[in-house]
Amino acid sequence: MLLAGSAIACLAAVPAKAEIVIGAALNLTGIQAPMDEPGFRGAQVAIKELNDAGGLLGEPVKLVTMDGKSDPVTVGNATVQLIDDGAQLILAPCDFDFGSPASREAQAADLVGLSTCASDPLYSSWSLGDKQFTLSMWNTTMGATAADFALEKGWKKAYVVTDQFIAYTKSLPKYFIEQFKAGGGEILLEDSYNNGDNDFSAQLARLQALPEKPDVIFLSSYGTDIGTIIRALREVGYDAPVLGGDAYDDPALHQALGEKFGNDVYFVTHTWAGPDAGPEMQHFLKLYGEMYGQEPDTSFVATGYDAVMMLAQAVKAAGSTDGAAVAQALEDGEFKLLTGELDYTTADEGHMPNKAAAIIALNGGKTSFVGWRRPETVPAP
Repeated sequence: MLLAGSAIACLAAVPAKAEIVIGAALNLTGIQAPMDEPGFRGAQVAIKELNDAGGLLGEPVKLVTMDGKSDPVTVGNATVQLIDDGAQLILAPCDFDFGSPASREAQAADLVGLSTCASDPLYSSWSLGDKQFTLSMWNTTMGATAADFALEKGWKKAYVVTDQFIAYTKSLPKYFIEQFKAGGGEILLEDSYNNGDNDFSAQLARLQALPEKPDVIFLSSYGTDIGTIIRALREVGYDAPVLGGDAYDDPALHQALGEKFGNDVYFVTHTWAGPDAGPEMQHFLKLYGEMYGQEPDTSFVATGYDAVMMLAQAVKAAGSTDGAAVAQALEDGEFKLLTGELDYTTADEGHMPNKAAAIIALNGGKTSFVGWRRPETVPAP
């Protein structure tokens, strides 16, 4: 994948001249790279757009990046280094397990930290501090959106698999189940899986022992294991629709499933990287194409772009990069983003992101846009 000079960005020291510096300890390698590396590309587009328009508060904006290597300790250490080198705002990685070390270091330095796409409700001001936010909807919304979609399609009986990998994979199915039951759905079986096992035979035996087949399969997993499980299900004749979260928003997964297995799969994610998502997306696609010479292949590019542009709006409203002032501007603001309209609750209320979600379908190994959804009610975090 193109990194738009990431090797230079990763090694660059913060220059002495006046500028606004955003430090990003994103995971450009490892298991988190399918989320964070596209976000890095999108962030680069936003930085260029800001600087082409004259910068921010009369100063150029610079993104200084260090690879967190999909390791929480490395993410935390990289963030400390970025702050020591003069970063005034922090972009944190996706997911609580990998991103929270960056936000904790930002909070300790009285800086605003913003995760590009962490969705577990643990990514909140309750857990991380009053200057910490995530751009993503919480799993409360992601799970509820999936449940409402299933019920809307007439899928009343579900088989649910929870990958015991990270906070994201463990909490997402809880909110799906709560919303699904509240809407009249029935859970035939809740099962568990350990990421990296690459063996789904025990789960299949329990599933096959049920007296009836499910109408829908909700699979909360991560990385290549998603494809492994879907293939295992399909190979033994389970052709029910598969539902999941934004971890499915990975072109490598779609390619691995291909025409044979990549069918009747649906996932809830941040946006649709196509012009029918809205006029703002058309503008972004033009800029992205000019920078990279290709179209984006995942919505995670938009999370990086939105994160930078939203921080820029907050800094402009605050008139400075002061942590308390920028945090207040984020709390007070209403943001129209590529990833949907967003506003936050107060720090006392967790900085919960009120946000819509996009539903994407996978058929024949190709994605298509189902539409935007915003649940009328969501489970409590």
